[in-house]
Amino acid sequence: MPPQMPPYVPLLILGAGALGFAVFTLVVSHLLGRPRPNPAKDAVYECGMPAIGTARERFPIKFYLVCMIFILLDVDAAFLYPWALVFRDLVRDGWGTFAFLEMTAFVALLGGGFVYAWKVGALDW
Repeated sequence: MPPQMPPYVPLLILGAGALGFAVFTLVVSHLLGRPRPNPAKDAVYECGMPAIGTARERFPIKFYLVCMIFILLDVDAAFLYPWALVFRDLVRDGWGTFAFLEMTAFVALLGGGFVYAWKVGALDW
């Protein structure tokens, strides 16, 4: 009976092939695509308009508050979808009321945060 390879050898071969391909691609692209800078390529381009001012401008804090509210509601949606998919199974197993009350409390908590941000004026521009 011929000796068998250990089970991790195919993974090592795959990893070596991927690494070899990556190195080969980088070397060939470096040899064939040498950078050729010129004034047109070095010019700043942003939406077809010349840059005015500095790139180090400060953003208003309301921008960050809107971003945080977006993340908050995005996480809310990310939890609601899987819960909605398994809710029928939870009802069938007798956990429907508990699951519904828990999700209601979760949505109420996030909704309360949204209403608070609205009342404080975080959404006023």
